[in-house]
Amino acid sequence: MKLDPMMVRHVDLSRGRCGPPGDGRPMLAVLWWRDLPLGFVAGTADEVPFSRPALEGLLARFAAEQRAARDPALGAPVQGGAEGEPKWRVAASAAAGSGSTIDWLDAISRLSPEPAGDLSVIICTRERGEALTTCLTAVAEQESPPGEVIVVDNSRGQTARAICEGRPGIRYVHEPRPGLSRARNAGIAAASRPILAFTDDDVQPTPLWTSEVARTFRAGDAEAMTGLVLPARLDASAQVFFQMRRGGFGTRFVPVRYDGVLYNETLRDGPHVWRIGAGANMAFRRSVFDRVGMFDARLGAGASGCSEDSEMWYRIIATGGACQYEPRAVVMHDHRSDWPGLKRQMRAYMKGHVSALVAQADRFGDRGNIRRIWRQLPRYFLRELLESTHLGETERRRMLAHEVIGWATGLRYLMPGWRRSAEAETLP
Repeated sequence: MKLDPMMVRHVDLSRGRCGPPGDGRPMLAVLWWRDLPLGFVAGTADEVPFSRPALEGLLARFAAEQRAARDPALGAPVQGGAEGEPKWRVAASAAAGSGSTIDWLDAISRLSPEPAGDLSVIICTRERGEALTTCLTAVAEQESPPGEVIVVDNSRGQTARAICEGRPGIRYVHEPRPGLSRARNAGIAAASRPILAFTDDDVQPTPLWTSEVARTFRAGDAEAMTGLVLPARLDASAQVFFQMRRGGFGTRFVPVRYDGVLYNETLRDGPHVWRIGAGANMAFRRSVFDRVGMFDARLGAGASGCSEDSEMWYRIIATGGACQYEPRAVVMHDHRSDWPGLKRQMRAYMKGHVSALVAQADRFGDRGNIRRIWRQLPRYFLRELLESTHLGETERRRMLAHEVIGWATGLRYLMPGWRRSAEAETLP
C-alpha cells in the first residue's frame, strides 16, 4: 500500500455528479447529499477526477444503504451485532427498489436545525493552545448554539486560561491532576445541562454537530451517542496510514443502535464496544453517570493510555442501556502527522485496550475480556504479521511491533494492585 499524501475533498452529489479536479496527488473524496454524509471513495492520482458513472454508481449504493438504515418502513433502526456491523433487516439492494431514493434523500437531508440549548459541550485540553483555538472557533460557529461550553484544562500551568478568557461564553475549569478521565469527570461536575457532548481539542466540529447531537437524543431513548469522525487532512504519510490502513476513527456512514445485542453476541471473546465510536465525538445523558458511575480514572490518556470512552459504553450496554451511532453528527480530526507520534499512539491504544478489558472483567465478571487479552489479541497479531509480510507492507509490520509492545506493557494491569486501585469516583 502506497502512503503518498492525499487530498481530502468534500463532494455534494445533490449539486452534480462531477468529481473535483486533482492536483497530482491521490484523493479521498467524502460524498454527501446536502447535509447527509454518504460515504467516501479513494483514488490514485491517475483515477482523479472521478468519473460521472463512478459517482452515480456510488450514489446508488450509498443511498440504498442509508434508506435501509433510516427508513422505518424498511425495518429501521438497525442493530449493531458482532464486530459492530449493522444487522440489516432489509438488504440494501432491496431498499434500492423501494421508490424514488433521490426524493427520499432530499426529504431526510432538509431537516431544520435542532435547538441545542440542552447541551453542555465539554472540551478537555492539555497544552495544545493552537488546536484549542481552532476547536473553539468551530464550536462558536454552530448553527445551533449549545447551552454552555466548558473547557477543562488538564495542564499544571493553566496554559488554556488565557485562550478561554478572551472568548465570551466559555467556562474555564482547571483540573491539575493528570488524566483524561479526571478531566472528563471535572467537566461533568461543572456542567449544568441534561446532555453532555464531548470533543477533543484537536477536533473541529462541523456547523450542524450540536444540532444533530440534540436531535439524536430527542428522537430516541439512547443514553449515549457517538458520531462520525473524518480526517481534516491527509498531508502526511503517517496520517494516510492511520486513516486508510487502520481505519481512522471509524468508516461507518449509517446509523446503528448498540445495546444488548452487541453485548451478548460478543460476550465470549469480550464485547466489541470499541466499535461503537470514538471519544472525540460522543455525548451522554447526564443521568447515565448517576446510574453507572463516572469515567474510570485509571483509564485514558495520561493514565493507562486510552479506552476510558469504550469502557463507559461497556457499562451502559452491560446494564441494559443503549448507545446510538449517528453519522450525521460530524467532526473533523487532525490525525498525528509524524511517525514517532503515531507509533506512541498505537502503543498507548493497545496498552489502554488491555487495561479496559481488565477493568470490564473485574466490574462484571465477564471472562471473555481476559480471553481476548490472551487469545484473540495474539491471534490478531499473527494475522497482521502474516498478511503484512505477504503483501510486503513494511510500515504495517513496524506499526504492529508497537502494538505488540503496547499489549505486553498492558499485561501489568492484570496485577492485583492495579485491579484494587479503582477510585471511588468511578463507582455508581
